[in-house]
Amino acid sequence: MAFVDPEVWENKIFTGRWSTAGGAPSQVTEPATGKSLGQVGTATPADVDTACARAAAAQREWERTPFEERAAILRRAGRLFEEHAPELRTWLVREAGSIGAKADLELRTAATECYEAAALPSHPSGDLLPAADGRLSFSRRVAAGVVGVIAPFNFPLILSIRAVAPALALGNSVVLKPDTRTAVCGGAALAEVFAAAGVPEGVFQVLPGGADAGAALVANKHTRVIAFTGSTGAGRKVAEAAATHLKRTHLELGGNNALIVLPDADVAAAASAAAWGAYLHQGQICMAAGRHLVHESIADDYVAALAEKARALPVGDPHTAEVALGPIIDEGQRDNIHRLVTASAEAGARVVAGGTYEELFYRPTVLDQVRRDTPAFAEEIFGPVAPVLRYRTVEEAVEIAADSEYGLSLSVLGADAMRAWEVAKQIPSGLVHVNDQTVGDQPHIPFGGVRDSGNGGRIGGAAANVEAFTETQWVTIQGSIQQYPF
Repeated sequence: MAFVDPEVWENKIFTGRWSTAGGAPSQVTEPATGKSLGQVGTATPADVDTACARAAAAQREWERTPFEERAAILRRAGRLFEEHAPELRTWLVREAGSIGAKADLELRTAATECYEAAALPSHPSGDLLPAADGRLSFSRRVAAGVVGVIAPFNFPLILSIRAVAPALALGNSVVLKPDTRTAVCGGAALAEVFAAAGVPEGVFQVLPGGADAGAALVANKHTRVIAFTGSTGAGRKVAEAAATHLKRTHLELGGNNALIVLPDADVAAAASAAAWGAYLHQGQICMAAGRHLVHESIADDYVAALAEKARALPVGDPHTAEVALGPIIDEGQRDNIHRLVTASAEAGARVVAGGTYEELFYRPTVLDQVRRDTPAFAEEIFGPVAPVLRYRTVEEAVEIAADSEYGLSLSVLGADAMRAWEVAKQIPSGLVHVNDQTVGDQPHIPFGGVRDSGNGGRIGGAAANVEAFTETQWVTIQGSIQQYPF
């Protein structure tokens, strides 16, 4: 596999077997510098329809491919992610604004997702069912057909590969629509790897595009399952459109995740965990710690410790310096972050650290004296902001944490882990972490949120992936034709 080095790719148009997009070119921009890294074609609805037809034509043969061969291809893909990690890492840093550690995490996860998926083709695929009349009766799992995957910009590789790899392993063809802002590291990278690993033409296609391309993918007659990661507002539109066409959706949506610090918690350790949960990848993570609920007896110390960490974290271009935070993805996202911080300060919150930016570099921010209706506490920020609300009783903290339309991830920190667990059990959430921050995912775990954070459709782990990307078929077999009265 020869992947293009971004250092020598300036102002070129990236083309290849991975994309049939014929729309106007879109700039691949480095957010840290504003520099163009090149261009990619963008998909029109007509491009999507063409790709889905190709995917449907190729899928049946792919599903009939011996399971050992599909498994071997997934294993090769995992090795390719490892072998080409240095060049793919550069794309994640320059195109997505990732710091090196975050880029390394995405690449390790991509390889592991492929290795985990390689076990799916040989996974038991049905059940022998009792039959009173002597016939053979069983259920089996069959590929859903064409799977549409719509992935966002923030963790572009992970949030694509976690649906793409298991769907392919189980015999589906896949059409992936990555965000145009991360079309290379979240799209082209996967296509190049899977093509080099041996996935046949048409089985996996990548079409960067906008909302119209996404709508076409959901509406196309060939797609039977849609895996979408993005905002809750966009997810609602996807779910409504998919329901019209009687399609299954797996929705991983927004989150405004609570991190509860109990009165017996180690303040220094809690502040360290919270800083990671709030500031990793500039807070542009659906699982980010967006609501810090801290007992009033330790709140002063917690705010001081968190603010000290925020002030000390280096912010800058992750391609040229060792930094903790890189750039916000674009001006629109930066301006929304600053709007929430400014509105919160005007509403009475105290900006203890941060609250400023230069170009797309937003300083890690701590807000104190926050109320439940403070904008930065009430809304998902998707930026490096830690709003701290002080509570009096644990019962109050539980009530506040549960009072949210979201339910993605939850953290409870305290000296007594079992007590923290008792607190956590009272708060609806798809993911729960006792004595850890809110950001966490692994290829073998079932991942998904509740309430407005998702529709309960989960991917990750063999059972969840089989449920997500296959259909159940009932089969009966008899030695001779069954006789009937007429």
